[in-house]
Amino acid sequence: MWQIGEVTQNLGINPQTVYFYERTGLIPPLQRTEGGYRVFNQEDVDRLVLIQRAKSLGLTLAEIREILLLKQGRSLSCQAMYDLLERKITQIEEKISNLQALKHDLQPLLEECRRNLNHPNPEHQCRVIEPKNKLT
Repeated sequence: MWQIGEVTQNLGINPQTVYFYERTGLIPPLQRTEGGYRVFNQEDVDRLVLIQRAKSLGLTLAEIREILLLKQGRSLSCQAMYDLLERKITQIEEKISNLQALKHDLQPLLEECRRNLNHPNPEHQCRVIEPKNKLT
């Protein structure tokens, strides 16, 4: 059994994060000493490690909760994990596509700014993000 300071230091987690995980049900209520201190067994630590690993892979807390529920119900099959990871990759690909479109939209603005970097009038205001068409 370990106390929260030992666990959080070894795992590099903020204690407030662990309290949040407990409040939101990502980890079950922890055992406590007679003095009221939270104590962790190996299963608790393993669960925190799994959560941290999943977070490092970009999974959301909702996705992590889904994994934990499947694991708890002994239903975390390779097919279930495959489906979850496939959904995640699809979401990432959509984000990449959206970010590339945004970059495409920003490039001409950047170029316009570049052309005006050495504008002769020191009072010149950059207007690249102002609307081109104004209502009349």
